[in-house]
Amino acid sequence: MERLEHEGGGAAFDARRATLAGLPPVERTVADGTLHETRRFRGLSREQAIGYLTHLGGTRRDAHTVTGDGWEATLTARKVPVGPSYRLTEVTISWVGDRAVLEDVILHFRLKAFRAPG
Repeated sequence: MERLEHEGGGAAFDARRATLAGLPPVERTVADGTLHETRRFRGLSREQAIGYLTHLGGTRRDAHTVTGDGWEATLTARKVPVGPSYRLTEVTISWVGDRAVLEDVILHFRLKAFRAPG
């Protein structure tokens, strides 16, 4: 998996991480070391999200699923209104997997999506 520390790390990493900490998930549960987390991302296509997940070590299983070592992500997409006349694509990702592995995958995905144009 890509390591963010190789992309500058330090204060820039800490600032991005702090910003993301203020954006809670739609749903999050942990039971017996298994994490279930759902997040929504606007301005990102499902194909872009799948590309980010494969870059982070996942393998595309089908049009809606990416699996990695110890985790799986299921993606859906829909158009949502932003104001009276504009619509954005919103991708919802539901992850499930080993908490120790998945926490890092989700953080790195969020940092990639946070930098994405849109």
